[in-house]
Amino acid sequence: MKAGCSFFAGYPITPASSILHAMLELLPERGGVAIQAEDEIASMGLCIGAAMAGRKVLTATSGPGMSLYSENIGLAIIGETPMVIVNVQRQGPATGSATKGAEGDIQFTRWGTSGGLPVIVLSPATAEESYELTYRAFAFAERFRAPVFLLTSKEVGVTRESVDLEAVELPPLVERKRPAKGETYQPHAFQKPGDVPPMADFGGDHIVRYTTSTHDKAAYLTGSPKTIQEMIDHYIAKIEQAMDEITLVKRDLSLDAETLIISYGVVSRSAAVAVKEARARGIRISSLVLQTLWPVPGRAIRDALHGVRKVVVPEMNMGQYRREIERLAPDNVEIVGVNKMDTTLISPSEILRRGGIA
Repeated sequence: MKAGCSFFAGYPITPASSILHAMLELLPERGGVAIQAEDEIASMGLCIGAAMAGRKVLTATSGPGMSLYSENIGLAIIGETPMVIVNVQRQGPATGSATKGAEGDIQFTRWGTSGGLPVIVLSPATAEESYELTYRAFAFAERFRAPVFLLTSKEVGVTRESVDLEAVELPPLVERKRPAKGETYQPHAFQKPGDVPPMADFGGDHIVRYTTSTHDKAAYLTGSPKTIQEMIDHYIAKIEQAMDEITLVKRDLSLDAETLIISYGVVSRSAAVAVKEARARGIRISSLVLQTLWPVPGRAIRDALHGVRKVVVPEMNMGQYRREIERLAPDNVEIVGVNKMDTTLISPSEILRRGGIA
């Protein structure tokens, strides 16, 4: 609501159904539209249509629903369609444990549609962070004309916490950039790759074309290799050139630390306690919490790696993000994963014991 969302479509799925229920209650009384669609495929289609008609849109699902979202996620990318997609992760694969938690969709969210183009994925750990990062997700979606994911989890989604929303610091509201009336309009116009084109609404003053196929700046289908590559370079550049803007991390670094814990999502809450307990025992240790998972905040990770000998990466999966740390770490840095997918949370004591933090 704070970010200006006025359209929601979703299908009931544990543990994301509470978002659907809340939006069905909140949106109509504020002049918005909330729809319980017949399935996840329809939910994404409805949201894309509403976004193209000028709405700020949200949808929410869990792991199996993301599988069904996949094709329309690709459409949102190639059509440069702003939208926010919440994935309240649960233990998988397939139906998995519908009421149990895990954070196993890390790589799937990044690579879950054809083409392999970059996406923006944010990861909150608390109710307060969920509020803030949802707001920022809408800002990024409008700013970059792209789908943005909020990758949360069952534990975050069903935990009740008291939050002073007025005390949460939020950036200025980002509104969609639209072409002026009478201005010549091309749906995907840019002077150089990375420029984010203005976006006209369906039914407005401009002719709007929209296609799921390779197209040129005017959204006409094309088979020209040169034009296709130019458009691909554009989709990539508009996100990768804005890494500093997109990167959101929480640093708790000690200059003399030899050990670093890199965490994200709900596990970062246990990591914070583990760091506190380790420091109480005189252990030199630092913490880096990633709120932006994709694109990988490489600069922030490399800076935190400076001078450390060991990195511990606790995850409620079997090591999906650890491989990104391994790509960035020097050869002389030991990378230790603390992993499990048995539906239970990773405790602070497990991080310390299994991470070899004496």
